[in-house]
Amino acid sequence: MAMSWAVGVLCASRRVGAPRANFPSLGRAPRPRQPACVPLAGPWPVPPVSRMATVKSELLKKLSSEKTVAHNKISIVGTGSVGMACAVSILLKGLGDELALVDASESKLKGETMDLQHGSPFVKMPNVVASKDYLVTANSSLVIITAGARQEKGETRLNLVQRNVAIFKLMISNIIQYSPHCKLIVVSNPVDILTYVAWKLSEIPPNRVIGSGCNLDTARFRFLIGQKLGIHSESCHGWVLGEHGDSSVPVWSGVNIAGVPLKDLNSDIGTQKDPEQWKSVHQDVIASAYEIIKMKGYTNWAIGLSVADLAESILKNLRRVHPVSTIIKGLYGVNKEVFLSVPCILGENGITDLIKIKLTLDEEARLKKSAETLWEIQKNLKF
Repeated sequence: MAMSWAVGVLCASRRVGAPRANFPSLGRAPRPRQPACVPLAGPWPVPPVSRMATVKSELLKKLSSEKTVAHNKISIVGTGSVGMACAVSILLKGLGDELALVDASESKLKGETMDLQHGSPFVKMPNVVASKDYLVTANSSLVIITAGARQEKGETRLNLVQRNVAIFKLMISNIIQYSPHCKLIVVSNPVDILTYVAWKLSEIPPNRVIGSGCNLDTARFRFLIGQKLGIHSESCHGWVLGEHGDSSVPVWSGVNIAGVPLKDLNSDIGTQKDPEQWKSVHQDVIASAYEIIKMKGYTNWAIGLSVADLAESILKNLRRVHPVSTIIKGLYGVNKEVFLSVPCILGENGITDLIKIKLTLDEEARLKKSAETLWEIQKNLKF
């Protein structure tokens, strides 16, 4: 027997007897009304409205009127494997007071939202709402973009770019319309180019448009160094900069454990001359995403945790340093409007400062080459 639908108790609008959520197509200009919420399903019958109101009035004594205002609202566009990994990671950290989800697939959106709502007693975020209408994202402090064409087996991130630009045209105007002061975290690949696309389309200051960039590459780099040394990755310090992808740059000159530079112990570390072949660590960083995609079809958990890490620094104004994608024109000899990962301080205004990391001549040359690789794609883009 088909289940009855009741209005979800975790919706942003709690008006009893509200009509069922209306889901317009993705990208269509929303109508000015209250955000639609995903209903909860249950095997129980729907009680009469009058009885529900009586129970509530008997249970509660109203002392003050309260208008719900989200102070740290987070929205995620895209409920695929990456978007949901971001959602779960953010919920577990309890970073905000409302999480809004947007997706083009109505059934997928409803199912994922209901699943999260049912788990809400175990996390510290009171409201989980969703709609195909971008109005549901209104007044977000942070919007995370994971929607886009999925990377296929053997496909490089750069090959994805043109397929994704059209999708971004539909998303960005809707996001900025309802949250003009938000910070954007772009996760969709190729992330550096699509962060540039988001910046161009949104016309907001570049400090508020952040690519997830090499935050995950750096985590993979530190994990693999830790595995090789038998030390926890948190105690391994090193950076991967540049493109999130095949031309990323491992900064071997700065890798250290407890302040001890590994280059002082092995001057050839990371080079072809290195007898220990530490260069393979970075090669594994590049290959790891392709390997995971080959084995399970996609990557999601590590990037979800990485994005939640960035969100925490922004929403809590922690001013931690992360290797995220930002415009680097004028740095390291780059004279084009490209977004690449460099160490950035993240706080409530997005990127507040860049760390002017000292690179070797070879590392700087590789960063410039990474910029040129991206510019070759960007210069042909049509908005």
